[in-house]
Amino acid sequence: MCYNCGCEMPDSDMGNPKNITNKSFEEAAKASGKKPEEAKKNTLDLLEKNLGGKNKNFQTQQSS
Repeated sequence: MCYNCGCEMPDSDMGNPKNITNKSFEEAAKASGKKPEEAKKNTLDLLEKNLGGKNKNFQTQQSS
C-alpha cells in the first residue's frame, strides 16, 4: 500500500513517487547496508515508539 494512504497496494505509488512503497524501503535499506525487511522492522519499531500505543487505540476506535 503506498504505506501512508492505506490502499494496501505495497508496490503502487498511486501516481505520486513521494508515497512510501516497498521500493522506498528497498532504497532506504540499500543506503544503510540493510535488507528491506530490516528497514521495515526498524521503521515499525520507531513508529511504535513515536506513537506510544496510539495506533492500537486508533485501531480499536475504528473497529467500533
